[in-house]
Amino acid sequence: MLLEDYIPEFLLHISKERNYSEHTIESYENGLKQFIDFMKREFPDGLEEPKLIDVIIVRGFIAGLVSGGYAQRSVHNKISALRSFFKYLYNQNAVDSNPARYLKLPKIPHNLPNFLDNEQTEKLFDMEKEDGDKIITAMAIIELFYSTGMRRAELAGLNLDDIDFNNSQIKVLGKGSKERFVLFGDSARIALKKYLDIVRPKLLKSPSERAVFLSQKGKRINPYMVYHIVHRYLSLVTDGKKSPHVLRHTFATHLLAEGADLLSIKELLGHEDVGTTQIYTHTGMEFLRNVYRNAHPKAKEKK
Repeated sequence: MLLEDYIPEFLLHISKERNYSEHTIESYENGLKQFIDFMKREFPDGLEEPKLIDVIIVRGFIAGLVSGGYAQRSVHNKISALRSFFKYLYNQNAVDSNPARYLKLPKIPHNLPNFLDNEQTEKLFDMEKEDGDKIITAMAIIELFYSTGMRRAELAGLNLDDIDFNNSQIKVLGKGSKERFVLFGDSARIALKKYLDIVRPKLLKSPSERAVFLSQKGKRINPYMVYHIVHRYLSLVTDGKKSPHVLRHTFATHLLAEGADLLSIKELLGHEDVGTTQIYTHTGMEFLRNVYRNAHPKAKEKK
């Protein structure tokens, strides 16, 4: 078998047996296809048998990415894809060693996440006083994001049976098809019930449809539509980023500012490692610093 013949079974392996997310699988597939294209371009006479590929060839591919101006995150992802792929081939006895094993992963700069401050948050939720199907739908979506910290795809994938109003919790399907429960408060409960009672029945085309949020065609809303709705309303309160992830970041930052511990926030966000959650300690301290400056009588010099 040639190298590219192993890619479909590798992708199936990381999907079914390793529970990799769809995003990671797609990223790995693109990286591996790019490596195959590199091989065909650099070795037109054929050098695609797995055992013929060595570390020099792999390093040449990565060097081409770096010199071509690829971002560090992109190079990082492609190295990760090659490492996993050749490890799989090694376990399948298709290669004698992993030529990508010792490639150095470039450091990815961690940008601090954007979030809304208290004033922006209050201004955003003041819109709930307005009426109309569009604003009711938007506020139900925005309230859920802020109240639960769930991801865009998680919200779009919600079914009616996932919502437990009695216990104020929602079952979500996160990355790697892992289920977790998130909590929601009274404001989200009111906004969600308002949507379910007023808007959803108008959109419903089939009684068997179980999706919570529906499109105008009566089908499950897609993540792009969710993004568009949130972007539109965040544009009214902030000049910064306006994606649903801003509300997820706001959820985590505000929880930390009010004294929630990192492990609890980690569980609610569905992070695998608390190290991922620690980025909020930076935004949280800045948030607290601003609160302190504005509220403490001795924080500012008297004029």
